[in-house]
Amino acid sequence: MMFRRFLTSIISVLLIIVIITAYIKYHTLQHVYAGLDQNSGDTTMVNQINKTDKEWQESLTDEQYRVLRQCGTEPPYSGKYYDFDGEGQYLCAACGNVLFSSETKYHSGSGWPSFYDVIDESNVKTQEDHSLGMKRIEVLCASCGSHLGHVFPDGPNPTGLRYCINSVALNFKSTQKSDSTHQK
Repeated sequence: MMFRRFLTSIISVLLIIVIITAYIKYHTLQHVYAGLDQNSGDTTMVNQINKTDKEWQESLTDEQYRVLRQCGTEPPYSGKYYDFDGEGQYLCAACGNVLFSSETKYHSGSGWPSFYDVIDESNVKTQEDHSLGMKRIEVLCASCGSHLGHVFPDGPNPTGLRYCINSVALNFKSTQKSDSTHQK
């Protein structure tokens, strides 16, 4: 009888902790998402690209089209930029818009390239995504509207954000100058 009361007390305390944690996380997400979604209605896009669906299919690989134009996701740990550490800039694979810098890329362990900030906020657009039964913030290229990935409020300082981006949605442009003494 005493053990049952003890066990009931422990379960009650754990349940209260879970409820409080969920409440805090929910309100933290609401605050972060409200800030991220501020630019979702921005229509002042520089160099906006408008192509027909057929033109996108012709200019992208099948996998790029599935991810960029149909909001797909590549399997985790499979993308060419997941474990890539080159110095340079990451561009939209569909239109070449400059999105991220290697200076803000980090290894999050999520399985996708992760960045804690964008190069220029006007180069990306965010919007709420309610697919898969959850609320997330989708990241889109502001120039062509292509799906890049999602942003989450669990990244490192200084932003606390994790832009989780599909490798297939990116192209890399190196900023390293080639050193002719190291060429064979």
